[in-house]
Amino acid sequence: MSKKEEFFIEQRPDGRYNVARPNAERASAVTDTQGEAIDRARQMNPDATLHVERVRSVGPGRDKWRKP
Repeated sequence: MSKKEEFFIEQRPDGRYNVARPNAERASAVTDTQGEAIDRARQMNPDATLHVERVRSVGPGRDKWRKP
């Protein structure tokens, strides 16, 4: 059985969004909006698990993840 692919969608300091695999040094894609990043990750692999960073600040920072 193969491991299910995962993507992390995180906001960059410039306000754009990275679509990256775990432990990747570079993003697989960079988009202007979070919605575009989610769509792009689904295009790359519709069955992948997506982890999306919250874009609002909560507590000490944005370290919470949600599923779209």
